[in-house]
Amino acid sequence: MPGKRTNLEPARIVWEIDRLSLPLNSDSAEQREILDALPVLVFLEREGRIVFANAEARQMLGVADRDWTPRPTEEILWRLSSGTAGTQTLVDCSRRGGPFHATLLAGNGQLLPVEGFRSILNTEPLEVVLVAHSKGRSGVPKLNLMEDVLSSVPEALLIVHCNRVLYTNPAFTSMFGYAADEASEGDLWELIVPEGCRHEHAMLEMAVDQNGFAQIETVRVSKSGCMMDVSILAGPLLVEGAKEGYVLSFRDISERKQKEARLQHDALHDVLTGLPNRALFLDRLTVALNRRLRRRDQNCGVLFLDLDRFKDLNDTQGHAAGDALLVAVSQRLRAALRPQDSAARLGGDEFALLVENIGQLSDLDIVASRVSREMERPFEIHGLTFQAGASIGVAMAGADHTRPELLIRDADFAMYRAKQKGGGRYEIFDKHLESDVTSQRDLERELREVLEKHQFELWYEPICRLRDGKIEGFETLLRWRREDGSVANFSDLLPVAEDTGLSISIGRELLERACRQLRNWTDEMPDRDLTITVNVTQRQFYHLSMVPQLKAALLESGADPSRLLIEVSENTVNENPDAARAILQHLVDCNVRIALDDFGSYLAPMNHLVRLPIHVLKLAPWLAAASNSTGSELCLLESLIRLGRSLGMQVVAQGVQTSGHLDALCRMGCELGQGDLFSGIMEPAEAISHSILGPSVSAPRV
Repeated sequence: MPGKRTNLEPARIVWEIDRLSLPLNSDSAEQREILDALPVLVFLEREGRIVFANAEARQMLGVADRDWTPRPTEEILWRLSSGTAGTQTLVDCSRRGGPFHATLLAGNGQLLPVEGFRSILNTEPLEVVLVAHSKGRSGVPKLNLMEDVLSSVPEALLIVHCNRVLYTNPAFTSMFGYAADEASEGDLWELIVPEGCRHEHAMLEMAVDQNGFAQIETVRVSKSGCMMDVSILAGPLLVEGAKEGYVLSFRDISERKQKEARLQHDALHDVLTGLPNRALFLDRLTVALNRRLRRRDQNCGVLFLDLDRFKDLNDTQGHAAGDALLVAVSQRLRAALRPQDSAARLGGDEFALLVENIGQLSDLDIVASRVSREMERPFEIHGLTFQAGASIGVAMAGADHTRPELLIRDADFAMYRAKQKGGGRYEIFDKHLESDVTSQRDLERELREVLEKHQFELWYEPICRLRDGKIEGFETLLRWRREDGSVANFSDLLPVAEDTGLSISIGRELLERACRQLRNWTDEMPDRDLTITVNVTQRQFYHLSMVPQLKAALLESGADPSRLLIEVSENTVNENPDAARAILQHLVDCNVRIALDDFGSYLAPMNHLVRLPIHVLKLAPWLAAASNSTGSELCLLESLIRLGRSLGMQVVAQGVQTSGHLDALCRMGCELGQGDLFSGIMEPAEAISHSILGPSVSAPRV
């Protein structure tokens, strides 16, 4: 019947739009082009508003494409009603689709009766597609229109009946490799459904039967045997209202899945080393602790590892060298562990190792010993041989380790003890260790508070000429002014500052204050050429910011650089003589002078005195006491003084306690000295008055 055929064509068109092109997107130029080519009226309704009309509909409404705006449905389709027999009612939104008739408010003001087919695309938000033509319209869409539409859809389409393939479009051939004649009448399961997914496919069809449509993300296999990730949208094949099969739309989502996998990997792994990060390590440790509760013979333990000299490499060679070391460490850790164990980078130069399936502490001890040996071997970093070393803490899971953080904490306690003992070793956690480490960490917290509140001060110890006791200059010393007004020695906090890297900040502020004080004394006592000596720690000395900080302090204060001495310990120079020589030369280029402190304590090679730009040689304090002795110690003292003088250096004897020391040192030709014989440590104001008053001791009898 002609009337029946007229109603059937919009139904087939809306079926194609509903089932094959979801999700319908009015912003898609490709979909708009397809819909605009249809010789029927196509509307997309969203929550009571027509948000899209195709070219045929816009022409009938008298609206140009560029002027189209969404508008309420009742302004376009008046008295929209169901097309079923019986009493006419409004379209029931609980149905998936059906015929309808309405009155179209045309652009010329006419009311035109239309009829067609509608289908609900989504219920939340409510989206409906309506396809119609005016009643009595002559002609029907050409019979091959649907073939053209299906061929133009970018998604791979598959129509099946009783699990036999009825139709595939060109996009299906492109995605899966099967030509239309190869797929026609083939078994769907044998065609693209992997054997492990056949039950899944049956469940998909069941979901379509129950809900009208279904969408899943799964895998399918191509003709070449390659597995691919796909998104499948499935709906029923309806012929004149009766379900005759299924329509499947496929979209290749392999690239998206790969990106998701990379994002998931990056979220759980350290970007630099590729090791698991803290989050993944905690998850694995949680699983291991839970397994331990079920099987008491399957215990686990944690090794907490911190590199001993990572900051030294980072400061002297730059961050690229530091990153290279971290990568090399991660590779060694992987090699040192068994397949069932895990290594993770927790941050910075801290690593954690999870050791599973162990029965007793000695098993964990063996692993720790192996890892420690690996860390003792030197690393080749950017052509340099570097001895990193590591402090390792070991903790085995016990009854009180109910959470992974508790086991990591105890391993961290043990690592801290290993670092306190000089590093390059491992320590096993016990309860006595916890209180000791807590005390040390209290010192670290206290140091940070002192720095934040600027509670440290510079005090001064005079350096005097031995022949007349006149003050030549002062050595700066740190003191801590507590909130109650009392003053404490800063020496207990300095090792913590060096270990944590806070000595860099302290050293910068010390330099700035010392330069300002030097400028103030120059202004107050222009007739005196007082010098100030500033000690630098090993970490501060090798840090890349050392020279820039010095230049900035001199520039800001306006101090005379020739009256500033940078004091470096003999041990610091011994650490890396070649690097030390370059840094000292940069300092000398700033017109400051260099003092080598504690010379004689570590038996540094004498060629340091020749190769390095040193102006002042400060003897170790124990050598001053040797001035009243006999034998080899006295000979060593005399030799060092003669050596310094012959090289054009000023020689300073530290720890001068008695007049006997003073007399003996003068006879040997030592020029300067400091110690309790001259004066104790002074505040800045006291140092000025002491300088003005003159000698504090009588000249020695030579």
